[in-house]
Amino acid sequence: MVRVPSDDDSVASVRVDVARSGGTRRPCVRLPDDDDLEGRVESGSCASLSLAGGDVIRIVVDREEYHTRIVGDATGRLIRGTFDSRRLARTPGDGENRLVEWLAEHDREPGDSVVLDVVVPGDQYGLRIPGERTVYDARRGPRSSLADIAEDLDG
Repeated sequence: MVRVPSDDDSVASVRVDVARSGGTRRPCVRLPDDDDLEGRVESGSCASLSLAGGDVIRIVVDREEYHTRIVGDATGRLIRGTFDSRRLARTPGDGENRLVEWLAEHDREPGDSVVLDVVVPGDQYGLRIPGERTVYDARRGPRSSLADIAEDLDG
């Protein structure tokens, strides 16, 4: 693993919005469409978030790694929750939603912004409060290693 600070040139930092989607009262994070990234990239370079509805990715929040499934609604892509394992991310009703806890701890409500860091496109991302700095333990390279397969099996 390589330690990568959020302000490293290899990390793209994108301002995203806290929102509500559908009938739920819980906050979520709305991801901009790739065509709308201009003006939202705060550092690094990012032409695409490399995310699609249904993707399950690793997401780091307050130096803890969780998992999330990207979902879509009529307006675009969302992160509705972060969970302790890939299995829980696929079936969110079974686990604690760490995203809702984190947003509440930092007094973030719909209409506020947070920063999405693109650490390893398509695989590892981070969420942080604007102006804060963090360090990520990035696993770079192909996802087909035996360790990754074992991690997927363990959840």
